[in-house]
Amino acid sequence: MTQDEGQAATESVWDYPRPPAVDGSGTEQVVVVFGGVEVARTTQALRVLETSHPPTYYLPRAVFADGVLRAAQDAHTTWCEFKGTATYWDLVVGRVRRPRAAWSYESPSPRYHRLLGHVALMPGLVDRATCPEDGCFVDGERVRPQEGGFYGGWVTSRVTGPFKGPPGTRGW
Repeated sequence: MTQDEGQAATESVWDYPRPPAVDGSGTEQVVVVFGGVEVARTTQALRVLETSHPPTYYLPRAVFADGVLRAAQDAHTTWCEFKGTATYWDLVVGRVRRPRAAWSYESPSPRYHRLLGHVALMPGLVDRATCPEDGCFVDGERVRPQEGGFYGGWVTSRVTGPFKGPPGTRGW
């Protein structure tokens, strides 16, 4: 970590470990707005930190507004060599549905047991999805989605790259 006078501490994603680490030491205010509605707010988010990736934030399932997380209509799953099988969730507010905007590990591998009961969101599927206010925010800063479509990293001014995701980075 580095810190310049008058600026917040920054982290290089190249200092993050592989296999990934789960960090629950933060007190950042994480807010998710979708369909013009605040659907989640917490200071209890976990961050998964992995070499070359911006952090992925996992929010306690209990902080989501009732009914906004619905099992993905296509029952889609993926496999992570570290965390196990991911279950996907659609984000729903009223008639607005964003398929597979979120995921969780319902039976994570033992090393990632802390993720149980937490849900991650794909910022690119939330950001301005239905209105200009939509997005994921950390301490009031709008998150920029990690490039690449598949990745769920949250890019903020707190982290520096380069980040995996853009064309030509698949082999990193």
